[in-house]
Amino acid sequence: MVALFKTDSVPYRPLFAAPRSLSTKFLTLLSIFSVFCLAPYLLPSHIKPDFPSFRIPTGRTRGTCPPRSWAAGQWVPKPPPTNRTDFTKPQDAYEFLGFQGCASSREHWWHLAADNEKLYDRFPGVASWDWATPSDCEVRPLNPSAIVRDLVEQGGWLLIGDSVTENHFFSLSCLLYPHVRATPDYNENPYYDRGYPQNLYLEPSSPLVHSIKFPRGFDIEKTPLVTFRRIDLLLEQPQLDHIYHSLHPDSQYVSANQSIFSDEATWNTSPQEYAKIFTSPLPEGNYGTMIVSTGGHWTTTLFSGLKDESMFKDGIQNVIDFFGEAMEVWAREVQSLLDDAQEEEWRKLRNKIGRLTGGSKRSRQVVVRAYLPGHEDCHNYRAPIETYSKGRWGWYNWNQIDLYNDAFEAVLESRKFPDIHFLPIDRPALLRPDAHSAGDCLHIMSGAGVLEGWTHYIWHYVTRELPGRIR
Repeated sequence: MVALFKTDSVPYRPLFAAPRSLSTKFLTLLSIFSVFCLAPYLLPSHIKPDFPSFRIPTGRTRGTCPPRSWAAGQWVPKPPPTNRTDFTKPQDAYEFLGFQGCASSREHWWHLAADNEKLYDRFPGVASWDWATPSDCEVRPLNPSAIVRDLVEQGGWLLIGDSVTENHFFSLSCLLYPHVRATPDYNENPYYDRGYPQNLYLEPSSPLVHSIKFPRGFDIEKTPLVTFRRIDLLLEQPQLDHIYHSLHPDSQYVSANQSIFSDEATWNTSPQEYAKIFTSPLPEGNYGTMIVSTGGHWTTTLFSGLKDESMFKDGIQNVIDFFGEAMEVWAREVQSLLDDAQEEEWRKLRNKIGRLTGGSKRSRQVVVRAYLPGHEDCHNYRAPIETYSKGRWGWYNWNQIDLYNDAFEAVLESRKFPDIHFLPIDRPALLRPDAHSAGDCLHIMSGAGVLEGWTHYIWHYVTRELPGRIR
């Protein structure tokens, strides 16, 4: 692959002493181009520089469907994936949801909402809806094969979040099947901890293998296309304790040596740890996008130190306020880690090619997907709704999820975080109470179009709405 710097949106930095004539400038640029294009082919194999996989600009048109435009659409009927109506066993789910299969084996039939015979009457209707975007929202059709290629050529996805994000991972394992395989195998060993990483790899037998342009160092056996890590709060609890006490040394709720947490179980890892995964080089890592979502576990039961029974919903506003403060710290830390990783990569590049320097081009992006509330009476629905209303009883923190999203979005409006983007694309899910799992009213089933819509839009956003990445 020919390597070339894309210079638009890259700050100017002098390469050498400034040439005095136009022809000299041209020769200088031609020399730089030759270094990158010809060195890998002219040098002996044992000293060929291992340049990053920079990609020639394609001249593609920037997208015209920002997140709020996407979310302004509506659910419209579509023909069901099958003409059958006799859903009688879990294995029928593939046909009724339009899947060839699903690579992931963890809680397989639960994710497909095929584990409760009393709700089999939802099929095939639950998979008979499409999200139609406004007429001025240009998004290419959902194409699993194209997504697989982009996950290899432009960088994979690292999914960070709680069990709702795991719903998204499972959906990807179905949408991209049979081109992907999943690890670990929960049929062989069902006792992996919830925090254990789950991966999707390119299936070696996929016909796409012969048409993909693999980055140098990509290993089909070792390089994930998608990884999910169960991380409920985005920060570890000791770090959150430290943040709270640093910001509120005179708190009326907890003393300086007390934790703000109860003993409720959560799964958490520090940003340093998952940023290390995100920025790991080939062949272990080839990630271009980290997709983050949190909010469901920020409750007064887990954050019991902030609970105040004299306040509305036991002081849920205390938790919401601290959420905003904590996400500010999280964003600063993640942006710093991305900057450090980017600078380190450029430093290694400069060392390999001498004094050549260039402007920094950010190749990795973080997108924060707005979190979702559940629907209190979800299993009574058999079709989408036109307008979302908050629940009558206010279960958990569901009626305040919009406030958590507002707080996170407000943090990311700052120009201090150029590589972290908030995606308010929760409305399609808010209008689908019928699309929940059979076991509860928070989690979402694969195949109903909600999770697949997240994949569709995020794929569009990182490949069309954001400036083109050089990889």
